[in-house]
Amino acid sequence: KAGDGLRVVNLQLNPERNTGYNGTHIWTAIYEENCLALDGDTSAPMCYEERVLYRLLSGLHTSTTLSIAKNYYPPSKKKGRANWEPNPQYFIDKFADSPEHLRNLHFSYVVLLRALKKASPVLYNYEIKTGDILDDEMATILMRRLLDSMILKSCQNVFTAFDENLMFKEQVNAITLQENFKGVFHNVSSILDCVQCQQCKLHGKMAMLGYGTALKILFLPDDMLATSLSRNEIVAFFNTIAKMSESVREVRELTNMYWSTHTKLEKSDAAVSSGSDTRLLSTGIDGIDVLDAAVGAVSSLANQGLIDESTETNLIQQAFQRNPELMVLSKHYGSNLSKFLNFLPNIDSQISTTGMTENDEPDAIVIGTGLAGLSATLNILDRGGRVVLIEKEHRLGGNSNKASSGINACCPQNSTYGDYLESFKEDTIRSAGKSSKPHLIETLVENSEAAVQWLKDRVGVDLSVLAQLGGHGHKRTHRPNQGMVGAEIIYNIQRAVKTYEKSGMVKIMVDTRVTQLKRNDSGDVVGVEGVKMTKDGKNETTSLTSPNIVLATGGFASDRSSGSYLDRYRPELMRMPATAGEFSTGDGITLGTSAGAGIVDMDKVQVHPTGWVDPKDPSNPGKILAGELMRGVGGILMNHEGERFCNELGTRAYVVDKMFGHDPQYAKTKTWNVDTEIPTFSLVLSASAAEGAQKHVDHYLNKGLLTRIDGLDALANWMKLPVAKVKASLLEYQRDAKKGKDAWGKVTFNGVPQKDLSSEVFYAGKITPVLHYCMGGLTIDKDGNVLNENNEIIPGLHAAGEVSGGVHGDNRLGGNSLLECTVFGTIVGKKIPIKPRNSIQSNNLQQGGAADKTVELRNISADELQQHNTEDDCWVVIHGLVYDLTDFVDEHPAGPESITELAGKDGTEEFQAVHGVNILEDFDPIGTFVPV
Repeated sequence: KAGDGLRVVNLQLNPERNTGYNGTHIWTAIYEENCLALDGDTSAPMCYEERVLYRLLSGLHTSTTLSIAKNYYPPSKKKGRANWEPNPQYFIDKFADSPEHLRNLHFSYVVLLRALKKASPVLYNYEIKTGDILDDEMATILMRRLLDSMILKSCQNVFTAFDENLMFKEQVNAITLQENFKGVFHNVSSILDCVQCQQCKLHGKMAMLGYGTALKILFLPDDMLATSLSRNEIVAFFNTIAKMSESVREVRELTNMYWSTHTKLEKSDAAVSSGSDTRLLSTGIDGIDVLDAAVGAVSSLANQGLIDESTETNLIQQAFQRNPELMVLSKHYGSNLSKFLNFLPNIDSQISTTGMTENDEPDAIVIGTGLAGLSATLNILDRGGRVVLIEKEHRLGGNSNKASSGINACCPQNSTYGDYLESFKEDTIRSAGKSSKPHLIETLVENSEAAVQWLKDRVGVDLSVLAQLGGHGHKRTHRPNQGMVGAEIIYNIQRAVKTYEKSGMVKIMVDTRVTQLKRNDSGDVVGVEGVKMTKDGKNETTSLTSPNIVLATGGFASDRSSGSYLDRYRPELMRMPATAGEFSTGDGITLGTSAGAGIVDMDKVQVHPTGWVDPKDPSNPGKILAGELMRGVGGILMNHEGERFCNELGTRAYVVDKMFGHDPQYAKTKTWNVDTEIPTFSLVLSASAAEGAQKHVDHYLNKGLLTRIDGLDALANWMKLPVAKVKASLLEYQRDAKKGKDAWGKVTFNGVPQKDLSSEVFYAGKITPVLHYCMGGLTIDKDGNVLNENNEIIPGLHAAGEVSGGVHGDNRLGGNSLLECTVFGTIVGKKIPIKPRNSIQSNNLQQGGAADKTVELRNISADELQQHNTEDDCWVVIHGLVYDLTDFVDEHPAGPESITELAGKDGTEEFQAVHGVNILEDFDPIGTFVPV
């Protein structure tokens, strides 16, 4: 409602467009007066807060420029224009040499969406009152439709491109800096008062208020939002989001308009005469983008073994010479390798492609499909080799698929946390104890950065989150922002490997158990014999030859049979539950020793301190791991008396020793009695600790392994202990955190419960020590060669991952398992010789079909969904879309149960707790879920 001196303005009737006003001096003032020296230091590089401010203002400037370009020419009878028309050339002149300005636009959009996501609960129930009931109702419906939209649910990983929690940290003058930051928006608003164009002023002030509202939302506590936002702020906020959304779309529209009439990217005469860079950034057939597409396509074909080396060299030469035929082909078919390959002979009849036949002996046979086996396989394939990949289970992934804490890597160039190689090496050697083997540890540590970078760049895994686990002196454990690290890595790497199936470069044999290694008269390992289990229960024998056999079959922690490795080397652990899959029976060690391989550290079986006790099935010997991350973010371990008993961030061996020490006999002998009942403990997280591992917490809550508990009294009741007892322990922990050290030497205190324990939200679950990893296995050297009992290389036999021994010594550090698999799998995959193959005409890639067509999805009701609720007919709702996962049930790396328990239901929450949304790219929805 307009007050005295105010008037209501309909923004739809006053859109932002070209008014002819020259605002250069305004923008110059905005940048010069507000983007430099927030902290008062004009000589130092911009701090983080200054960079954020600059990118926000640049994003607004970009959005304004795009609005002008899209609505540049006014209606004119003389010019034959009935409506406002765009000027694509103006767009090119402004942004051809400054693509970073477009990136700043996207950055600003992310900041706004992050604020919208946070404020959604408040905005969803916000009461709109303008005096017009119908308009109010329509506005409420539209606002809720936006808040319920897929973008806020499926693009959460995009929102983390900006994190307001990183601002105003570790600054000596943080308070002053924050005040200066707030003052900028008042300064800019004052500058905008100088704008003579009233329409320009209107949109500028609205956007600044929208920005200010977004930052206000991000910096305020959740419980203050409902009472802190005014109607004008909310209106400006939504309109600014709309403005940025339109601008993002306008970039695409203006680009398409320009290229519909141009073959080269050229600046206008006006832009050239003004001194702008006239360098061509062509996307015509002679441009750098098309050259990049040509080289990329040729590289992909060569990596998949579909063209030979001479053809690769020939095509690369033609690409750099800008062969017109090749450049045209690359421009239109560079992203469709099958058609690109088919059309190549039209350019040069001498061009041939490389094919594979069933009789062509593979360069390697890899046994085991966990991360070690898949890393070796993908490296061989990328080098043009051929692999037969064998797995005794029906699905790929092994125990790697279960990994949750992360993968370690020391990245010295990231100086944020002060990590360095020697520190990582010292931590690993300290954990390995007397059995440490420095040459293997050095190989592990020195290749860690390259390993994680390879997983990011080649495999496509997000490993952007960094944490510090127990036993580590620095933050060096990487994990995804969304999903569990093991599931994300395995899904992406097996997908990369499977892209080679169509060409015949890899043959994947599941349900196949290798029973024997074949050796020649010289003792070289030259092949395998095995048994394939068919669907009808019959066994088919198979025999394969290859000059290189890679064992990547994992450990033996789940084999409790009489005479097993566990029985022979650690009989006192035979009744202990395990996190490893039932398939972890030491097959590869048996195969290796039958070929004369030596073994090492077989008695070094790691007991992990925290495996979840499922309250629905507490006696099940198979446990889900509660990784180090749960303690790293601030999880507290408490015994049945409600007391802490250790430094939660100590090594696994240390924490387990403190747990076992509750048994009087173990306290005296330091040997566990196989007949003693396995103890259980409580793992308790505060709300702030849980926030540091939100994906994991959500996952464990969904599985019923964690329980949300409101307040101290409820926590004590859950633990079946007096409130005073639990309170005393938590208060002591708070005091220790303030002092910076506790009785067990703990000096890092994350996620400490808030002062008012009665209003704290806790997350608690029962945990127990579990068998987790076998440090012992086949003897290897730093290159992954398997050694015999005399420490001599066995030709043709290689090993990587848990099947090998000696890398971790007495005790493995959390996060070093995935690292070992990646490092030694890569080393083996890169060293295996690749045979040259004859060139033959072949058409191994599947032919591209017709152009993709947009399929209109039908609506699927809850009643229809519930009818498809079995393993043989499995429909699941994810993000509002229905997927038929029947054919994927048996292939799911984590096992069929994770999917079948969601059959006929909405599995969005469970899916989000484990996976990133990109995994759905491989699946086509069959319908849209309509619950009512």
